[in-house]
Amino acid sequence: MSNPATWNHRTMAPSSSSTAPDHPGWAPLIAVCLGTFMLLVDVTIVNVALPDMALDLNASFAGLQWVVDIYALALAALLLIIGSLSDIVGRRRTYVVGLVIFIAASFACGIAPSQAVLVTARAVQGVGAAAMFATTIALINASYSGRARGVAFGIWGATNGAAAAAGPIVGGLLTQGLSWRWVFFVNVPIGLVTIVVARRALRETQPGNQKQIDWAGGLTFTLAAAAATIALVRANDEGWASGQTLGLLALALVALLAFVVIERRSAEPLFDLALLRRGPLAGILIAAIVYSAAAFAALVYASIWLQTILGLGPIAAGLVTLPLSALAFVVAATSGRFLHGVSPRLVLGGGLALIAVGDLVQLGLDGSSGWPRLIVGLALVGIGTGVMSPALASSAMGAVPMERSGMAAGAVNTARQVGLAFGIAVLGSVFSSHITSHLAGQPSGERLADAASSGAAQSVLAHAPAGAHAQLEAVLRDAVGSALGTTFVVAGVIGAVGTALVFALVRQRREAPVAAAR
Repeated sequence: MSNPATWNHRTMAPSSSSTAPDHPGWAPLIAVCLGTFMLLVDVTIVNVALPDMALDLNASFAGLQWVVDIYALALAALLLIIGSLSDIVGRRRTYVVGLVIFIAASFACGIAPSQAVLVTARAVQGVGAAAMFATTIALINASYSGRARGVAFGIWGATNGAAAAAGPIVGGLLTQGLSWRWVFFVNVPIGLVTIVVARRALRETQPGNQKQIDWAGGLTFTLAAAAATIALVRANDEGWASGQTLGLLALALVALLAFVVIERRSAEPLFDLALLRRGPLAGILIAAIVYSAAAFAALVYASIWLQTILGLGPIAAGLVTLPLSALAFVVAATSGRFLHGVSPRLVLGGGLALIAVGDLVQLGLDGSSGWPRLIVGLALVGIGTGVMSPALASSAMGAVPMERSGMAAGAVNTARQVGLAFGIAVLGSVFSSHITSHLAGQPSGERLADAASSGAAQSVLAHAPAGAHAQLEAVLRDAVGSALGTTFVVAGVIGAVGTALVFALVRQRREAPVAAAR
């Protein structure tokens, strides 16, 4: 059992006993935060570029979803197994190798001649991102101690909170100023600088006690996540009751059950299930999943509405999300001094509640709505994001014994990315289904709905007869605007349910966390 003195039970944060220097300078933090910002920005940087990609590559709605979702899926599915591998081969080495893969895949995305090549390159990019993200917490932990470690984690948390929301702004600047391909090319020079800083500033962490990798557990978890996400992405086209959808969901369930069986029997599991049986970790993981789904998944569809229906350029569409990204960064960077000592139950639950309210504020979006209608809701989501982001990793590490802190941090990062991948898939189905239902009575309604969902509404309007242009534009505005409102409401309901679960499951315990059973 862990020593009770090692843990701060009020904040669930691990103590700072470490041989790391108290403050080795900012270079290690810069190396980690540059990589973290780059990989998280790439989750959402493509949002405002989707309409241009659709036209340039003749992409379908499902294809557009996969450009976003395959990256998040690869990142989510591989975090645990790559984190386990880094314990053996070294975290600094894993981080640098991840950077190299990420840079090469980014270049391949930028020169992609087709939708298939772009989606494949995005998957490889997700592999590199997983290698980077799996090691960031351990690298900061090894580089700093004492007060400096707290400052470093606060800045890293602020980077996390702002990165995903800043993606549309950066993407808008690059897409409108250069082309959509530069949302990927920009990673090359930044990544090369990060490699140089990382090799000079980061020190290799000491290897853990783990001697082998749980390949069976990694394979079954990856299969479960992939099958479930593919089922959700394809459900709108194939039908929720189709053989393909039900078959994939069944495969995901079987793979997940196999993962549980393997982890229970493994001497060195990828994820020790005993950690979920006691303490608040299960609630923290639920908070991480819901956080990403409720805060960020709907932004993909907001971008389609802003550009193809309201006619905003990529830069203007990106700037609409500025309240979210700016408030997320400011709140995450400053909230630590005010929330220090507050129970994670209140911090995580309160943050999720703010995100849920921000989403629900979008109720009532319709054909008469303009972009200012989003601002209040996005601001509330930004505040909630800033409150939650720094607390997720520290709460998870503090909820388990010291020897399991790396595993817990990896599990939280995995849960965040799973939540985003599933959120994009589920909300995409809601968005597309609502548009299809709304346009069912129109001539060529199915074709029109597919065009509106995939960001090709302007192309349809350009080819409309002069006498029908105004009426068709009004129909499309109403269909996509109301669909976006419904999508945000569903995100808000997800956030509200998650809030209730967090308050029910994340409860303080006076005793120290029990060492995981072997």
